[in-house]
Amino acid sequence: MDMEQARFNMIEQQIRPWDVLDHSVLQVMMDLPRDAFVSEAQQSLAYADIQLPLGHGESMMHPRVEGRILQELAIQDDDICLEIGTGSGYLTACMANLAKEVFTIEIHEDFIATAKQRLATQNIANVILEQADALQSLALDKRYDVIAVTGSVPEYLPLFEQLLAPNGRLYITVGSGALQHAMLVVKADGKYRRDNLFATELNPLQGITTKPNFKF
Repeated sequence: MDMEQARFNMIEQQIRPWDVLDHSVLQVMMDLPRDAFVSEAQQSLAYADIQLPLGHGESMMHPRVEGRILQELAIQDDDICLEIGTGSGYLTACMANLAKEVFTIEIHEDFIATAKQRLATQNIANVILEQADALQSLALDKRYDVIAVTGSVPEYLPLFEQLLAPNGRLYITVGSGALQHAMLVVKADGKYRRDNLFATELNPLQGITTKPNFKF
Protein backbone atom coordinates (compact mmCIF):
# COMPACT_ATOMS: atom_id res chain seq x y z
CA MET A 1 0.00 0.00 0.00
CA ASP A 2 1.30 3.47 -0.93
CA MET A 3 1.02 5.25 2.43
CA GLU A 4 2.00 8.66 1.06
CA GLN A 5 -0.76 8.47 -1.55
CA ALA A 6 -3.21 7.26 1.11
CA ARG A 7 -2.24 10.22 3.30
CA PHE A 8 -2.75 12.61 0.38
CA ASN A 9 -6.15 11.07 -0.34
CA MET A 10 -7.10 11.45 3.33
CA ILE A 11 -6.33 15.16 3.16
CA GLU A 12 -8.13 15.78 -0.12
CA GLN A 13 -11.13 13.47 0.32
CA GLN A 14 -11.79 13.66 4.07
CA ILE A 15 -10.06 16.62 5.71
CA ARG A 16 -10.63 19.45 3.20
CA PRO A 17 -14.28 18.55 2.54
CA TRP A 18 -14.87 19.00 6.27
CA ASP A 19 -13.80 22.64 5.92
CA VAL A 20 -10.32 22.10 7.34
CA LEU A 21 -8.41 24.63 5.28
CA ASP A 22 -5.78 25.92 7.71
CA HIS A 23 -2.43 25.44 5.98
CA SER A 24 -0.47 24.58 9.13
CA VAL A 25 -3.00 21.88 10.12
CA LEU A 26 -3.06 20.38 6.63
CA GLN A 27 0.73 20.39 6.49
CA VAL A 28 1.11 18.65 9.84
CA MET A 29 -1.41 15.98 8.88
CA MET A 30 0.32 15.51 5.54
CA ASP A 31 3.80 15.28 7.05
CA LEU A 32 2.97 13.04 10.02
CA PRO A 33 2.53 9.33 9.16
CA ARG A 34 -0.77 8.30 10.74
CA ASP A 35 0.11 4.68 9.99
CA ALA A 36 2.93 4.98 12.56
CA PHE A 37 0.28 5.41 15.28
CA VAL A 38 -1.76 2.26 14.66
CA SER A 39 -1.08 -1.42 15.21
CA GLU A 40 0.52 -3.49 12.47
CA ALA A 41 -2.82 -5.21 11.83
CA GLN A 42 -4.46 -1.82 11.21
CA GLN A 43 -1.87 -0.40 8.81
CA SER A 44 -4.12 -0.68 5.76
CA LEU A 45 -6.89 1.22 7.59
CA ALA A 46 -4.76 4.04 9.00
CA TYR A 47 -6.12 6.60 6.52
CA ALA A 48 -9.68 5.29 6.22
CA ASP A 49 -12.69 7.38 7.22
CA ILE A 50 -13.47 5.22 10.26
CA GLN A 51 -12.85 5.08 14.01
CA LEU A 52 -10.19 2.46 14.65
CA PRO A 53 -10.50 0.37 17.85
CA LEU A 54 -7.61 0.77 20.28
CA GLY A 55 -8.65 -1.56 23.10
CA HIS A 56 -10.28 -0.87 26.47
CA GLY A 57 -13.41 0.15 24.55
CA GLU A 58 -11.54 3.16 23.11
CA SER A 59 -11.22 4.22 19.47
CA MET A 60 -9.03 6.44 17.32
CA MET A 61 -11.13 9.33 15.99
CA HIS A 62 -12.06 9.87 12.35
CA PRO A 63 -9.24 11.79 10.61
CA ARG A 64 -11.70 14.54 9.64
CA VAL A 65 -12.64 15.08 13.29
CA GLU A 66 -8.97 15.26 14.28
CA GLY A 67 -8.45 17.87 11.58
CA ARG A 68 -11.35 19.99 12.78
CA ILE A 69 -10.15 19.79 16.37
CA LEU A 70 -6.71 21.05 15.37
CA GLN A 71 -8.15 23.85 13.25
CA GLU A 72 -10.65 25.02 15.88
CA LEU A 73 -7.96 25.12 18.57
CA ALA A 74 -5.76 27.35 16.37
CA ILE A 75 -2.58 26.13 18.07
CA GLN A 76 0.37 28.53 17.97
CA ASP A 77 4.06 27.69 18.30
CA ASP A 78 4.29 29.25 21.78
CA ASP A 79 1.19 27.51 23.18
CA ILE A 80 1.23 25.15 26.15
CA CYS A 81 -1.35 22.41 25.57
CA LEU A 82 -3.17 19.86 27.69
CA GLU A 83 -4.67 16.73 26.17
CA ILE A 84 -7.12 14.61 28.16
CA GLY A 85 -6.92 11.12 26.66
CA THR A 86 -3.72 10.24 24.80
CA GLY A 87 -5.18 7.28 22.94
CA SER A 88 -3.03 6.27 19.97
CA GLY A 89 -0.78 9.31 20.36
CA TYR A 90 -1.59 10.63 16.87
CA LEU A 91 -3.49 13.76 17.91
CA THR A 92 -0.83 14.27 20.60
CA ALA A 93 1.84 14.25 17.90
CA CYS A 94 -0.10 16.68 15.69
CA MET A 95 -0.52 19.08 18.60
CA ALA A 96 3.16 18.75 19.51
CA ASN A 97 4.19 19.71 15.98
CA LEU A 98 2.13 22.89 16.25
CA ALA A 99 2.74 23.87 19.90
CA LYS A 100 5.59 24.63 22.26
CA GLU A 101 4.71 21.80 24.68
CA VAL A 102 1.97 19.22 25.22
CA PHE A 103 0.98 17.62 28.52
CA THR A 104 -1.11 14.53 27.87
CA ILE A 105 -2.96 12.44 30.46
CA GLU A 106 -4.20 8.91 29.80
CA ILE A 107 -5.95 6.51 32.16
CA HIS A 108 -4.62 3.36 30.45
CA GLU A 109 -1.01 2.53 31.22
CA ASP A 110 -0.46 0.49 28.04
CA PHE A 111 -1.66 3.41 25.90
CA ILE A 112 0.92 5.65 27.54
CA ALA A 113 3.72 3.14 26.91
CA THR A 114 2.77 2.70 23.26
CA ALA A 115 2.30 6.43 22.62
CA LYS A 116 5.66 7.20 24.22
CA GLN A 117 7.38 4.77 21.87
CA ARG A 118 5.54 6.10 18.81
CA LEU A 119 6.37 9.72 19.65
CA ALA A 120 10.03 8.84 20.11
CA THR A 121 10.07 7.11 16.71
CA GLN A 122 8.88 10.39 15.18
CA ASN A 123 11.53 12.37 17.13
CA ILE A 124 8.86 14.30 19.03
CA ALA A 125 10.35 15.40 22.34
CA ASN A 126 8.07 18.22 23.53
CA VAL A 127 5.42 15.94 25.06
CA ILE A 128 5.05 15.03 28.74
CA LEU A 129 2.97 11.89 29.26
CA GLU A 130 1.21 10.96 32.49
CA GLN A 131 -0.79 7.86 33.37
CA ALA A 132 -3.68 9.01 35.57
CA ASP A 133 -7.41 9.59 35.80
CA ALA A 134 -7.57 13.24 34.78
CA LEU A 135 -10.87 13.80 36.55
CA GLN A 136 -9.22 12.90 39.83
CA SER A 137 -5.70 14.25 39.46
CA LEU A 138 -5.61 17.47 37.46
CA ALA A 139 -3.19 20.01 38.89
CA LEU A 140 -5.19 23.10 39.75
CA ASP A 141 -2.26 25.51 39.77
CA LYS A 142 -1.51 25.18 36.05
CA ARG A 143 -3.05 27.06 33.14
CA TYR A 144 -3.02 26.07 29.49
CA ASP A 145 -3.42 27.93 26.21
CA VAL A 146 -5.10 24.92 24.62
CA ILE A 147 -7.04 21.98 26.08
CA ALA A 148 -8.33 19.05 24.01
CA VAL A 149 -10.66 16.52 25.66
CA THR A 150 -10.73 13.45 23.42
CA GLY A 151 -13.64 11.61 25.08
CA SER A 152 -17.23 12.78 25.35
CA VAL A 153 -18.98 13.93 28.53
CA PRO A 154 -22.77 13.54 29.00
CA GLU A 155 -23.16 17.10 30.27
CA TYR A 156 -20.88 20.08 29.99
CA LEU A 157 -18.20 20.19 32.70
CA PRO A 158 -16.90 23.67 33.57
CA LEU A 159 -13.85 22.28 35.37
CA PHE A 160 -11.71 22.09 32.21
CA GLU A 161 -12.38 25.65 31.10
CA GLN A 162 -11.17 26.91 34.45
CA LEU A 163 -7.70 25.61 33.56
CA LEU A 164 -7.50 27.94 30.56
CA ALA A 165 -4.99 30.77 30.40
CA PRO A 166 -6.20 34.15 29.08
CA ASN A 167 -7.26 33.75 25.43
CA GLY A 168 -7.14 29.96 25.93
CA ARG A 169 -9.19 27.53 23.82
CA LEU A 170 -10.90 24.30 24.90
CA TYR A 171 -12.31 21.59 22.65
CA ILE A 172 -14.79 19.18 24.24
CA THR A 173 -17.59 16.87 23.03
CA VAL A 174 -20.86 16.96 24.98
CA GLY A 175 -23.77 14.51 24.91
CA SER A 176 -24.53 10.81 24.96
CA GLY A 177 -24.80 8.15 22.26
CA ALA A 178 -25.61 9.62 18.85
CA LEU A 179 -26.72 12.94 20.40
CA GLN A 180 -23.34 14.59 20.79
CA HIS A 181 -21.91 17.90 19.65
CA ALA A 182 -18.45 19.37 19.61
CA MET A 183 -17.88 22.59 21.52
CA LEU A 184 -15.19 25.25 21.43
CA VAL A 185 -14.77 27.32 24.59
CA VAL A 186 -12.69 30.50 24.45
CA LYS A 187 -11.59 32.47 27.50
CA ALA A 188 -11.41 36.21 26.86
CA ASP A 189 -11.46 39.12 29.31
CA GLY A 190 -12.15 36.71 32.15
CA LYS A 191 -15.30 35.36 30.49
CA TYR A 192 -16.01 32.17 28.57
CA ARG A 193 -17.59 32.00 25.15
CA ARG A 194 -19.04 28.56 24.36
CA ASP A 195 -19.86 27.73 20.75
CA ASN A 196 -21.36 24.55 19.32
CA LEU A 197 -19.37 23.38 16.29
CA PHE A 198 -20.70 20.20 14.72
CA ALA A 199 -22.43 16.91 15.46
CA THR A 200 -20.11 14.01 16.24
CA GLU A 201 -19.90 10.85 18.31
CA LEU A 202 -17.00 9.91 20.58
CA ASN A 203 -16.57 7.24 23.23
CA PRO A 204 -17.29 8.54 26.75
CA LEU A 205 -14.37 9.92 28.72
CA GLN A 206 -13.25 7.11 31.03
CA GLY A 207 -13.97 7.85 34.67
CA ILE A 208 -16.69 10.37 33.85
CA THR A 209 -19.20 8.55 36.08
CA THR A 210 -16.92 9.21 39.05
CA LYS A 211 -17.42 12.54 40.74
CA PRO A 212 -14.16 14.54 40.65
CA ASN A 213 -12.59 14.84 44.08
CA PHE A 214 -11.48 18.43 43.71
CA LYS A 215 -13.12 21.83 43.58
CA PHE A 216 -12.06 25.14 42.13
